[in-house]
Amino acid sequence: RRTTKMAGIGSSNYWEDLRKQARQLENELDLKLVSFSKLCTSYSGSREGRRADTSDTTPLLNNSTQDRMFDTMSVEIEQLLAKLTAVNDKMAEYTNTPGTASLNAALMHTLQRHRDILQDYTHEFHKTKGNFVAIREREDLLGSVRKDIEMYKSGSGVNNRRTELFLKEHEHLRNSDRLMDDTISIAMATKENMTSQRGILKSIQSRVNTLANRFPTINNLIQRINLRKRRDSLILGTVIGICTILLLLYAFH
Repeated sequence: RRTTKMAGIGSSNYWEDLRKQARQLENELDLKLVSFSKLCTSYSGSREGRRADTSDTTPLLNNSTQDRMFDTMSVEIEQLLAKLTAVNDKMAEYTNTPGTASLNAALMHTLQRHRDILQDYTHEFHKTKGNFVAIREREDLLGSVRKDIEMYKSGSGVNNRRTELFLKEHEHLRNSDRLMDDTISIAMATKENMTSQRGILKSIQSRVNTLANRFPTINNLIQRINLRKRRDSLILGTVIGICTILLLLYAFH
């Protein structure tokens, strides 16, 4: 019996160690994703400044630096996601080990919560990465068009009719691109606010679940309150329905 008890304590410590690792990786991923999103926003916000600069070296340096930061942060986030996935797999293996049947429901609830967080972070990373790549490809395309127009201007002169048409078209593209940048910036800011609110709500939900698991009386009390709310809603709906029918009968008679 003493050996079984010691094994149970060791298993409990192993589970708590896995949970600590998962929470630490989740916190690191949250910070990395916020910085990654800010990098994408700053990349789109600095484009007009780079275009206004007539030098050839400064835009290349800015692009090169931000591209390196993008690649480095992408690799770091992918590594953290891989580590968190491995920890979740170990937690899943632990729930299937003998001797955890009595705690299986609570363990599975905790495991599912960590899996949901991993799924959210993976989706957010791929979405932000896709937006960044799209912005970079669009800037490369517009930069190529601008170079073609400048080459055409230098060869044919400013007064050429085709040059004027190209300039007008380029201006339209810049205006459209500016509107798209503003929309993306607003979306990024909204996403950061929603991510912050989601973290707060998850923390509150985790604390409520922890209290409910530790104190079954509170959980039963919450269930009774919910049942009483439903019963009161049914009674109120019935009374309103009866009053409505009586009023209709009185109105028609």
